[in-house]
Amino acid sequence: MMTENESIFGPRYVALTIGIILAVMAVGFEGLAVTTVAPAIANDLKGMALYGWIFSAYLLAQIIGTLVVGRVIDRRGPALLFTAAIVLFAVGLAAAAMANDMIILIVARALQGFGAGAMMTCVYTAISLSYPDELRAKILGAFGTAYVLPSMIGPYVAGLIAQQFSWRFVFWGVLPFLVLATFLSLPVFRKLKIPSVQKQNGRGATLLAILLAIGTGLFLSGLGMLPSIAGIMLVLVGLVLMAQPLRKLLPAGTLGLRTGLPSLIASRGLFFAAYVSTQNFLVLALTETKGLTADLAGLIVASAALSWCIVSYLQSHWDAADQGRGRHKRIRIGVLLMIVGIGIVVWVPGLNIALSVIGQMITGIGIGLAHPTSGAVAFANAKEGESGEVSANLQFADSFTPGVVIGIGGAIIAIGQAAGLFMEIGIFGAMLLNLVLICLSLLASTRLKTNPSTGKATDGATVGIH
Repeated sequence: MMTENESIFGPRYVALTIGIILAVMAVGFEGLAVTTVAPAIANDLKGMALYGWIFSAYLLAQIIGTLVVGRVIDRRGPALLFTAAIVLFAVGLAAAAMANDMIILIVARALQGFGAGAMMTCVYTAISLSYPDELRAKILGAFGTAYVLPSMIGPYVAGLIAQQFSWRFVFWGVLPFLVLATFLSLPVFRKLKIPSVQKQNGRGATLLAILLAIGTGLFLSGLGMLPSIAGIMLVLVGLVLMAQPLRKLLPAGTLGLRTGLPSLIASRGLFFAAYVSTQNFLVLALTETKGLTADLAGLIVASAALSWCIVSYLQSHWDAADQGRGRHKRIRIGVLLMIVGIGIVVWVPGLNIALSVIGQMITGIGIGLAHPTSGAVAFANAKEGESGEVSANLQFADSFTPGVVIGIGGAIIAIGQAAGLFMEIGIFGAMLLNLVLICLSLLASTRLKTNPSTGKATDGATVGIH
């Protein structure tokens, strides 16, 4: 039983807490730094038509890494899988730093994505196995802080490096932090105990994850080729290939917004996609339509990280104060604030820069409320032996939808340029899509089934393959 004054930095949890924070910071810095330097990469490698793939390749590969590890980790434990994930992530960093054309860069980003997805699934599993429900909101708040702290200086530093030296040093610069995170966190993962529960073979989930990534890739490629016949065919084939894996891999009823866990996963995937996509295209809007340098654009993007970090910390205290009873309300309030923030940012191509900072800070407050709280609700309902699967579902929500949405946004911009439209129009279209998604996320967040005695979402839906 947890004592009243026990914390995530107490003697029992401090080693694991520090290990998790270091691992998340390494991944967070790389992902957010690339957001800032992506326009420079695309211009240098003459691949602006493939701009969206800088992010989509990463996020789609993250799906495979997430689901493969999520179905194996409940049987084998996280230590070996965590090691393999770090190696793949490091190889992807080195390959990206040495890339001399856009295709190699995209392949390198896919390696990074696979490694990051596997790594974060191991981290989520460690949280589920090691911390009681009373501390999960706190560790998930620290998780969020560890992810966004690098983004307070990461985008600015990355932009400065790209401006003064080369974007390649952004990838090289992450490697020392990754080595340090590995050295300090791996011993902790080796000590984690996995409950002895008979699990089904995860091979089917692996094949479905690969099929989903292929189908999504075809879909996004086809979008970039519209309105040609080949583009239409690729879109249709991609949608067909995506349909069955999505139905099987997500909790039953997710696509139909079934009450409880399915709606929770749907809401999280939608609001996180809207957030990530807004960040990516805001940098493009500021550099290409406002003429800002990459470092200044990165500084503006970091304003969302600042508010996310502060509110992520505060929500853990609010959760302790009401013993989790207000979790569903905090998710809805967070999504509502994101609607306001993104609703402001969507007009950046045509309005002044100060509004982008205001919109970013409001959006950061919203996701600081909704993101860690949705994770706490999901883990509160994880059954014994399902930690890996629930972790995989959370990671899936954080990778698949953003990958698709950014790809669609990139296709919108590419189609606009091919039609001779101004860049501002394409970026506005990509931003408007994010606003639609966050409104859908609000709808899904109203369908959380709440236990009156605890305020936690409850659901009996099967998680994973069903």
